Amino acid sequence: MSRSGRKLSVALWPLLFAACTHTPPSTVQAAFTSAPPDSGQRVKREIRITGLIQAVHSVKIAVPQIQGQVSTMTLTQLIANGSHVNEGDLIATFDPTLQMDAARDAKAKFEDLDHQIAQKIAENGANVATRAVDLRQARADLEKADLELTKGSVLANIDRVQNEIKAAGAKIHVESLTKSIAFHEKSEAAALRILELQRDRQKIYMQRAEDNIKKLEIHAPLAGMVIHELTYRAGNFGHAQVGDQIYRGYPLVSIFDPSEMRVRCSVNEPDILALEAHGAVSVYLDAYPDTAIPAHFDYASPVASSALGTPVKTFLAVFAVDRRDPHLLPDLSAAVVLGPPPGDAR
Repeated sequence: MSRSGRKLSVALWPLLFAACTHTPPSTVQAAFTSAPPDSGQRVKREIRITGLIQAVHSVKIAVPQIQGQVSTMTLTQLIANGSHVNEGDLIATFDPTLQMDAARDAKAKFEDLDHQIAQKIAENGANVATRAVDLRQARADLEKADLELTKGSVLANIDRVQNEIKAAGAKIHVESLTKSIAFHEKSEAAALRILELQRDRQKIYMQRAEDNIKKLEIHAPLAGMVIHELTYRAGNFGHAQVGDQIYRGYPLVSIFDPSEMRVRCSVNEPDILALEAHGAVSVYLDAYPDTAIPAHFDYASPVASSALGTPVKTFLAVFAVDRRDPHLLPDLSAAVVLGPPPGDAR
């Protein structure tokens, strides 16, 4: 090796020694930082359950079912979607023309039958008086004939026989009138009762038509917010509008109290014991993911159920919302996030 080569090697030896003895950066500490359980930091453990928003107090209003009317009714008035109502406020009205016509016809027939009944009562009274006069006259004839029979000893034989025949005829006449009067009274009472039943039936029709007219005006049974329901209209499903002909019994609107809301969830069987152990509960709406609403566990069903053909069993769990929020609406999908249990140090 030349002199210049030996000088170069002697100069490089300190650098190589320093490079071999230098300590590299610690990758274990970085791993500890990225692994919080090894570094002693607290682990954030959560349980996420999906469910639907429900109102504690709610009612669904359907199109009224009117007897004796066609299957569809015309909507004439409907409150706006999302309106706040008080108990007793008017929600919707339907066209009452058919029921008003039915009520008017029933009232006319009722009044006509009422006049017929009054006329029949007067006629029956006149007939009773006429039959009473005829009966008194027949009894008087019988008494006269019996009196003539007392003269039998002083009268001729032919006169005595005539008196006996008259007395027998008068007696038969009185008996016949007595029987016929009873039959006439039963017949007239039956005819009067038939008219009274017809009048009462027309009165029921009239009252039913008046009640149906009241049913066509729908009032709020409780205070809350109004939500239009999807109903079958014009060949498809949509929100009802004024002028639509809607089938009776179909849903129209829902009213719910926004002050008390809850989340209805389905929880797997292994997670049911962890519900009460967790502390903080937050509700996140899928439509508004940035909104966190505090809640608490309310109750769970005591019996698990499973779908047909699957061994996985689930419980029904309900979480009550602690704060009123304008974003909370029924049937919205939501996620319930259960925080770590109190005192969990990890």
